[in-house]
Amino acid sequence: MTDIDPVKYGVLWQKVQDYERRFDDMDKKMDKMEANVEKLVALANQGRGGFWAGMALVSAFSSAIGYLSSWYHK
Repeated sequence: MTDIDPVKYGVLWQKVQDYERRFDDMDKKMDKMEANVEKLVALANQGRGGFWAGMALVSAFSSAIGYLSSWYHK
């Protein structure tokens, strides 16, 4: 039979517990990071919509000015 050294077993047990605790901490941090990334993607999508609305407004305004200036010069 193999004799188990209680001190070595206790040290090994403590290392396993520390690794499990670190893994749990990392898992919580990854969950927070995923939530933050989702928020950033949502903000980017909102900004992209505002950008395209602004581009449409500027385009319509510049087209109206171009039409009026071509009508005025004729």
